[in-house]
This record gives sequence, structure tokens and C-alpha cells, in this order.
Amino acid sequence: MSVWQFRVRPDHVEIGGKKRKPIMKDGCNEPFKGRFWCPSKRWFQKEPCPFLNRQECRNFQSMCGCL
Repeated sequence: MSVWQFRVRPDHVEIGGKKRKPIMKDGCNEPFKGRFWCPSKRWFQKEPCPFLNRQECRNFQSMCGCL
């Protein structure tokens, strides 16, 4: 029995044993069953991230200290 994993690759998204094309090029807000993947937290969020890309997320983190 293997552990279920969610991975975002440059050319596809892996959800367990299934693959699909990514919606966002940087992996942010990839939807899965009503949740949204956050690569910074490496977990699913209830709502989409308000940042447009990962650079905005990093800038916010560096100015405020955390998400």
C-alpha cells in the first residue's frame, strides 16, 4: 500500500497514480475536489490564493515574515 501524493511537475500534475496537464504554470491554485494546492505550504487550501504567482507570494512572505 502506497501513500497518496500530489505533485506538480512542469509538464503535468500527479494526483496519486493519475496525471493531467497543469492549469497554472507555476503550480499555484491547482484545483482538486474543491480545494486548491499551495506549493509554499505544500497543502490544500479552502480558497484560492490571492497572489497572481509565486513571486508575489515570496515578496509577501519576505515583507511580513509568514503567510
